[in-house]
Amino acid sequence: MFLSIAYPSWITPEIIPGFPLLRWYGLMYLFAFATAYVLFRRQVAAGELARVQGSPVTDDDVASFFTWGIFGLLIGARIFAALVYDTSGLYWSKPWLIFWPIDEAGRWSGLQGMSYHGGFIGGIVGMVLWTIRNKKPFLAWCDTMAASVPLGYTFGRLGNFLNGELYGRVTTSPLGMVFPSARRFPLSESWVRETADYLGLSVPAGAAMVNLPRHPSQLYEALFEGIILWAIIWFIFRKKRPFNGIITAVYTIGYGVFRFFIEYLREPDSDIGYRITRDGTPAPTYLLESFYNISTGQILCLLMIAGGTAFLLIRSYQYRKHGK
Repeated sequence: MFLSIAYPSWITPEIIPGFPLLRWYGLMYLFAFATAYVLFRRQVAAGELARVQGSPVTDDDVASFFTWGIFGLLIGARIFAALVYDTSGLYWSKPWLIFWPIDEAGRWSGLQGMSYHGGFIGGIVGMVLWTIRNKKPFLAWCDTMAASVPLGYTFGRLGNFLNGELYGRVTTSPLGMVFPSARRFPLSESWVRETADYLGLSVPAGAAMVNLPRHPSQLYEALFEGIILWAIIWFIFRKKRPFNGIITAVYTIGYGVFRFFIEYLREPDSDIGYRITRDGTPAPTYLLESFYNISTGQILCLLMIAGGTAFLLIRSYQYRKHGK
């Protein structure tokens, strides 16, 4: 019995096959920004931000705040991906290529590679600069944004799924999916044959390699880091925040926790591998062999959790002492 799901054959990275300028990933980014904007405006229309800020919020305020935040996010996400996750050294030697959308062969490649953690940092920088420039309370505006972002983030991970990228590790779970672009494994290895036999994979006679099912980790992230985190913030913390900054802290901690554990199912970049391993030697990224094998993404998530927790404790102390 076949115990996995085939990646839909009709899905291609391009919305119109053969036309690379229109990609699902880019469209999902537009949906993500639009969703966050609608949710932000809904909070503004309900007077939530004005009550906290103590003054009216104009449409121009919202539009310019989003513009600064989005530009900061895109710049940070791209720079972080190029300088942290690219191991070729190309962008360190030629940094002007970070935002150059044409490859060495002269073909349109787009800005391939965006880092969430870089976008997180860049977005915060953009929002901080806007609030300083316009003399607005940063934490009040950041809380409103933090309540809006997770549901939009869902579309970003759907974009990864439609690109057939950032898939998970090999699994025998019924949720496993065979991604066309995933690495093939040699049938000469016993664990590969045993996995294929267990799953009932149909392997052509004489085949030397096989494509094994992977966790659809993009969908796990869309669910937990997107929908569930948004629901927790939107329905539990949004209207009952005792002090400014609590939603920002909950978002930072919540995302870090969900992403940290999902990273155990998501395959790290093979050219980077793990930053920490159980015995200090390289380990295969396509298998979950030990919970002590820690990826770059997990380290960054631990920093988010630690930073968010420290910030929450500081703001709680300030609220108890000063009442604000």
